[in-house]
Amino acid sequence: MAEAKHLSKERYDELQGELTALKGEGRARVADQLKKAKEYGDLSENAEYAEAREEQNLMEGKIFELEELLKNAVILTKNEGGSTVKVGSTVVVEKNGKEITYVIVGPYDAKPEQGKISDESPIGKAFLDHHVGDEVKVITPAGKIAYTIKKVE
Repeated sequence: MAEAKHLSKERYDELQGELTALKGEGRARVADQLKKAKEYGDLSENAEYAEAREEQNLMEGKIFELEELLKNAVILTKNEGGSTVKVGSTVVVEKNGKEITYVIVGPYDAKPEQGKISDESPIGKAFLDHHVGDEVKVITPAGKIAYTIKKVE
């Protein structure tokens, strides 16, 4: 069984739209390319046909990947308070005297530049299941960094 992935409702809807487009317009476009390429004759030496088949294989792989992801998706809901960090939590931490706010999200919603970090990232993973007041040490490429959890929403 595939591992469940956390997705926001917005990201789930975006991926569902992408899947619908690939299955509809995407498949129709590739089928048209294959039909045109077959008209050129000998398929064994037909570069257009080979390219269309390669595109079809890549697209079908993407369709399968999206279907599996969406089938196993867990829609994130806003964490309703509590003092324990979970996926969906907004966490205020202190690092070197400076407060930083992170939102713990699934990997498909991560946008570190906006403070949305994946539960699978080293920092996100380290914060999970910790409580307000805990000091969390995270090993990063820059070395070990200590964070103190100030608030969990």
